Amino acid sequence: MRVDLFDFELPTELIALRPASPRDAARMLVLRGAGETLDSHVRDLPEMLEAGDVLVFNDTRVIPAQLEGRRGEARIGATLHKRIDLRRWQAFVRNAKRLREGDPIDFGSGVSAIAEARLPDGSWTLSFAGEEPVEVLLERAGQMPLPPYIAGKRPTDERDRSDYQTMFAARDGAVAAPTAALHFTPDLIDRIEARGIRTETLTLHVGAGTFLPVKAEDTDDHAMHAEWGRIDAATAERLNAARAAGKRVIAVGTTSLRLLESAADEAGTIHPFEGDTAIFITPGHRFRAIDGLMTNFHLPKSTLFMLVSALMGRERMQSAYAHAVAEGYRFYSYGDSSLLLP
Repeated sequence: MRVDLFDFELPTELIALRPASPRDAARMLVLRGAGETLDSHVRDLPEMLEAGDVLVFNDTRVIPAQLEGRRGEARIGATLHKRIDLRRWQAFVRNAKRLREGDPIDFGSGVSAIAEARLPDGSWTLSFAGEEPVEVLLERAGQMPLPPYIAGKRPTDERDRSDYQTMFAARDGAVAAPTAALHFTPDLIDRIEARGIRTETLTLHVGAGTFLPVKAEDTDDHAMHAEWGRIDAATAERLNAARAAGKRVIAVGTTSLRLLESAADEAGTIHPFEGDTAIFITPGHRFRAIDGLMTNFHLPKSTLFMLVSALMGRERMQSAYAHAVAEGYRFYSYGDSSLLLP
């Protein structure tokens, strides 16, 4: 499909620079079926769901994966986006024209790496020196990798270390937050569970590729970056049992949705999964594993706006986003939410 079909006008003042406080005070646009549209709030989510529904969260934890360093006199910026092994990460590099294979980069605070190899997509393999786990090095020298549409408007600060982390964060490895879950609080989860709504977790380490623009003119020509994910056997079994009992599985965030769809077979059975996924969901995709999605508002012409258009219909989502703009909803990672129930 033509990428320009997924474009829309967005006033820059609607890009949220901080999350709502408290988190569940964020607004939520609810779309049900073919036509119902409701303005609500995240705190009202328990009343929007039914007993037996299952909310599936991503328990990945964002690491401070953005590094600023030097190769000689040249300033080098690196955003890690995918682990290769214990000491090597794939990274997008700023000022990469000043790098040669084998060059050392000093990131300060006793953290350094060798620019090992330039990859076909323009990213680099960085091999970190020393024996400390790379995650420990990042805590010392790294910054939280805020999306460029926030980082371009204000500097990252200490508050982002907690703001850009969900309450479910347990497994280090993401370089972008699963932002739909940023809206949840312990009190909201208590009220959800009190209504008989169940929760499950999986892990998808979100990569920086989620921020990359779609430069192709046709969706067939866009290559997705792979991300590592895992669904254990017990979780898959419980999700399959819920759907077999006629209950709904609702993904909290496009990351949870993409991993569930990657793990499901043609019959809709979710299997245990561990490995990379580069699934690209566009209109025409037949959803096999999920019955709904809670997600934030996405960028024009992004793969994620294509995903929600696949779930609800492109014209429906264009209309919903026009409504959200007119009503002043806040967009992107720190913005408001939507609940999509086809």
